[in-house]
Amino acid sequence: MNKPSGFRASLSWFGFGDISGHSTGTHAGHDDHGAKGHGHTHGVIDATIATTTKGIWAIKWSFIILAITAAIQFAVVVLSGSVALLADMIHNVGDSVTAIPLWIAFRLARRKPSARFTYGYGRVEDMAGMAIVFIILISAIIAAYEAINRLIHPQPITALGWVALAGVVGFLGNEIVAVFRIRVGREIDSAALIADGYHARTDGLTSLAVVIGALGVHLGFPLADPIIGLIITLMIFGIVWQSAKAVFTRALDGVEPEVTDEIRHAAGHIPGIKQVLDVRARWMGHRLNTELDVSVDATMSLAEADAIAGQFEHELSEHVPALSSARIRVRPYDPTSSEPMVDHNVPSHAGHHAPNPISLRGELAEGVVEIIDTPQGERMRFTSSRQAPGLRVVVTIQRAPSPDEVLDLAALQGGTQFLSSSVPGEPHEFDAILQLCLGVRSEDLRFHMSEPEDHHGH
Repeated sequence: MNKPSGFRASLSWFGFGDISGHSTGTHAGHDDHGAKGHGHTHGVIDATIATTTKGIWAIKWSFIILAITAAIQFAVVVLSGSVALLADMIHNVGDSVTAIPLWIAFRLARRKPSARFTYGYGRVEDMAGMAIVFIILISAIIAAYEAINRLIHPQPITALGWVALAGVVGFLGNEIVAVFRIRVGREIDSAALIADGYHARTDGLTSLAVVIGALGVHLGFPLADPIIGLIITLMIFGIVWQSAKAVFTRALDGVEPEVTDEIRHAAGHIPGIKQVLDVRARWMGHRLNTELDVSVDATMSLAEADAIAGQFEHELSEHVPALSSARIRVRPYDPTSSEPMVDHNVPSHAGHHAPNPISLRGELAEGVVEIIDTPQGERMRFTSSRQAPGLRVVVTIQRAPSPDEVLDLAALQGGTQFLSSSVPGEPHEFDAILQLCLGVRSEDLRFHMSEPEDHHGH
């Protein structure tokens, strides 16, 4: 039974609908691990936000909007003495104030490495994250004290109308930020920024709880205000706990397991690599550094091994957009090693499998379109069993509402195979058109490419 359209629209509004369509562009699917289970983690900004001009722009304007919202609420807190509104104001301050130390950290991180700080100044961002968590913790303790004190020693609340209005202002401020973050997140293909937008939307509902508290006081239940304040305070403590885990994990050189999985998966695209012996990675702010040991055929020359390392580094940058540097040490392959061999037919990352080939038939050509692994990385290929001489082949991948992704497939020697020069974007599930062109004639063959049933994305 189909759900009513209004119900689906409500789920989509809160971010429970199909929001995966926004993630487009090169390896956006790989990058989604940064947003999986994404909550509201103060002090840790996803690389897809921090490394783009629009991402920084979104952070700045979110700060301005929420700072104005919190300032209005503070004025009403002073006027009314509402604890619920105080807690919501602290919540909004916590959301906005994170931009200040992070902006300072980003500015410092742009400085070049020096003789003393050979890795640069990325760690300043981790220190900023710790400062943010500490500020929010102190604010939460103050809010909790005020709420508990009002429960034990009730005090009258004045200007209930203004309190309710301030709650509505908090809702509107968060909703504006939500719409803004979601829109910019879709423009820059940042799943994390979109998730932040949906979180701001739920924060708006927290502000509406202040309105409920004011209504409860108006109806003769004065404890409604401190109770609502205590509930909001508990939510703030939840944010502190989640953010502290994320910030201190990075400060201790911890990375998400999906990151090292993705690095190992990238090795599966380089035929010359036999084993990945060791992987070490750590965040320097919002940029990732990695060091790897890989083994190759012992009979290879130094130049050949260096070429493979260069191909691997390029492949890593495709799979891990936040990568800042990769130091790859090449060792001769040891058959007695206990390390597992890299399987180049089935990529080493269990979550990545090539989609099944698609058979297409038209007047100008007939053949199979597929995504394959090459020494240069994943490529789109069309292999024809019948074709007209002089054929030109283009694949247009449709990822609405984002712009179409156009791959021009060049004819290989022999003329029966056509290969793209760039990697098709992730995820590998999309509607597309195989465009066959011959002089003034053209033909569009539509197809849908799907991930295999055993695919498990991040």
